[in-house]
Formats: sequence, C-alpha cells, structure tokens
Amino acid sequence: MATDTRPKVLIVGAGLGGLMLGALLEKAGVPYAIFERTSVVKPLGSALSLGSNVLPLFTQLGIFDDFMTLGKNVTHCTISRENKGPLVTLDFLVTEELSGYSQYVIARPLLYDLLLKQVPPHKIHFNKRILKIKEGDNKVTIQAADNTVHEGDILVGADGAYSAVRQRLYEQLKMDGKLPKSDQEDLPFSCTCLVGQTKRIDFEQVFPEFKDPGSTFYNTLGDSSPFTYVVFSTAQETVTWMVIHHLDRISSKTAEEHRFKESENSEWGPLAAQAMCDETRHLPLPIGTTMTMGDIYELTPKEQISKVMLEEKVFKTWYSGRTVLVGDACHKLDPAGGHGAVTSMHDALAIANVIYALPSNPTTKDIEQAFADYQAERRPAAVDAFKNSQAMAKFMNRGFIGAIALFVMKHVPRWLWRIFLTASIRTRPQAGFLPEVENKGSVLANVSSSTEKSRTIYLQRNGAVSL
Repeated sequence: MATDTRPKVLIVGAGLGGLMLGALLEKAGVPYAIFERTSVVKPLGSALSLGSNVLPLFTQLGIFDDFMTLGKNVTHCTISRENKGPLVTLDFLVTEELSGYSQYVIARPLLYDLLLKQVPPHKIHFNKRILKIKEGDNKVTIQAADNTVHEGDILVGADGAYSAVRQRLYEQLKMDGKLPKSDQEDLPFSCTCLVGQTKRIDFEQVFPEFKDPGSTFYNTLGDSSPFTYVVFSTAQETVTWMVIHHLDRISSKTAEEHRFKESENSEWGPLAAQAMCDETRHLPLPIGTTMTMGDIYELTPKEQISKVMLEEKVFKTWYSGRTVLVGDACHKLDPAGGHGAVTSMHDALAIANVIYALPSNPTTKDIEQAFADYQAERRPAAVDAFKNSQAMAKFMNRGFIGAIALFVMKHVPRWLWRIFLTASIRTRPQAGFLPEVENKGSVLANVSSSTEKSRTIYLQRNGAVSL
C-alpha cells in the first residue's frame, strides 16, 4: 500500500503510552504526530518492574539491549510488617524458565528517555494544549491553545487520567445522549502516593543489602499507621521508593480541590509533598538498618519528589468516530499493582496493530470497526488489572482480611505459586507488522487478535501470502 494512503494519526500526550505508539507507528511507516501540552515532559515517579510482558516487544523495536543496560534484575520481593521484620519472601526466579525472560527494575525517567529516542524530534510538538476537536469530511481536526489547527485521519487520546481528548469526546457524546452514566462520574481514589528517587548512593557504606546483583523489592505494610511503602534499588545505584497513604474515605479531584479552597497551605504540589514527607519520615526501613524513610527523603533531590492521587477507574467508552483513547485516558490503575504503565504500552501496541491492518483510504466505518476490535481485546485486560489492584488493596488491609491474605501468601505451596506465575506471563504481545520474536520459554504466549490480523496483512504486503 502506498504511503500516502495510510491514515495520518494525531497522538495527544507524550507519556509512555503516546511514545510507545509513536515508536510503533514509526516502525510501521504510518504517518503521525505527537502533541504534548507541556513544554517538556518531566517523568517523575520511582521505577517500574518489567519483564516478559514487554521485552519481546522491546526486541522487535530494537531497544532490548539498551533496556538491559539500564535495568536491574529482580529475583525476590520481601514483604514485611512495620517494626516486625520479614513476613513473606516471593521468589520470581522461575519466570525466566517459564517465559524466557527475567524481571527487571528500571527507573521511570530512564525508560521514558529510551522510548523518546525512538521518535524523531520533529514529530513531537510541545506546548500544544488541546482545546477543540472536530470531525467532518472524513477527517478529524484539533485546535490547540496557541490557535494552531492540525488535521489527520485518526485521533488518539494518550493524555492521562484527566485527558482533554476524553473530556471533549465525552462532552459531545453526552449532548447526543450516548454517554453512559458511569462515564460522567468523577475519577475516584482512596489512596494518595508519595514517590521519588534518591541521588546515587554508595551501597557499600549505606545499604549493603542492595549490593546483591539480584535487586529485591522491600514492601512494608503499616502496622499502626495507614501507610504502605516500598524501596528498591536500580542499576544506577539509586534507591527508588513509594509511600502509599490509604485513606479512610473515597474522594475525587473535584472534592479535594473544594477542600483545598477551604484550607491553608494545602495543594497538589511541593507543599503537599513536603507535608507528607514530614508525616511519614519516622517509618522504619525493613533492611536491617536503623534508618527511616526520613533518611531516604534526605538523599532524594526535592525536585524528584512528588505527591499524586491514585485514581482507579475503567471507563466504558473508549472510542467514537475517528477518536480513540489509550492508557490512563480510558483506564486509570493503581501503580501499586504494577499494571498501569504496562497496560498503557499494551494498549498502544493493540492500536498500532489495528491501524496497520486498516485498508487503503479507510472510511470512518473501517476505523470505528478497528477501534471496536481494539476495545474488545484490551478492555477485559484492563478490567482484570483493575480487579487485581482491588485484591492488592485487600492484601494491604491492616485488618482481618489483610491478615488472611498474608497467611495464604506465606503458606502457598510452590506448585501453586508456579501456576500463578505461569498465568501472569502468558501475555507477551508483539507487533504483527514486525519480524516475530520466537517463543523463548516453556510456556507459550497468548496471541492477540490484533497481532494475528496485522501479521496477516504484513505477510500479504511482503509477498509471503497471496491476496
């Protein structure tokens, strides 16, 4: 198919999902442009744990080796109770035998920069806050706050939990009476989170536990306090960390903004982050030292500390016409479950697959069918991740339910743990339009419908299958 017959894709949002989609479309030869509302993306946060769920895709993109130089192998996760020592140690060594890949920790900013390098700089446009969206004449146009107008065939909202694309899309659907009631409700959250990453540390002197080449997650459950906190090391000899505050109520951004207006010195910014640091600096570290989270905070540059809300919701409406949503824009997941970033990248992959498989000069009907296929494939996975996150919340509960969950986890037989890990590593999706990466482990990966469809088209276009 000639290049000029492929749909031009407008991607709003230069987060992990938007960059992954851009990197994939670059490989597919599909024209695209990325629009980011800020002047520069500052990837705050701590780190991500990635393994077989994305590493075959990284191999296809040609970034596997670079990732391996940045990531640190994770072999165990230790769960402790505050001031009471280790309760459970989970072993992830078997994942390499099952999937062919180990598990790795990578600092979020480093992963972001790795994906950013896959997108030519001239295809990312900063300071583009989107105000208007319009569909017509088989095209979609967006207007930015600087009054520039951009036209394409497909619009992808990858602009986060408070997506401008979703808001504009939902406004029109609501006017037309087509927006489900649940999609009109605020994003709820019952946790807030403090995250950061220290400067480089001499582990020999400060944290000898982290000298082990197999990095370990240390997850501590609060005993008399409503906090759960995690510390783990990176290949760059930094400590990344996260402190979760489990609230006694369900709130929303709207409710919090109203509450902040009625109080002093309360905001989602440096003051709020510092206040939470002060509140939690006494929490003891679980790694055999007398140090506390306060010592970790002192080793962390202030610009690397942020406080965020941990919203959780899976929306029902993911697309309409030529507009589609990916990542946090259509499903916001608690990062404590470890699914948010991976789910966003998997969304981007599925969208890239269905766009690649579109016919020449696709109609709006063709595009809507592709989006329907995308939602049918990805929404069940997002719902499952949401349910897993809810189960994790129960596990972190300090009451009776949490105690039962800990008991079960501590006494789970090895064969049952292996079954759990086997189920977790079956999802290893690939781009159907790139050379296939052979299965490396003893457990075959599930093949998604979008991958199969795009691979069929890829083989046809390359003369391997007759039309």
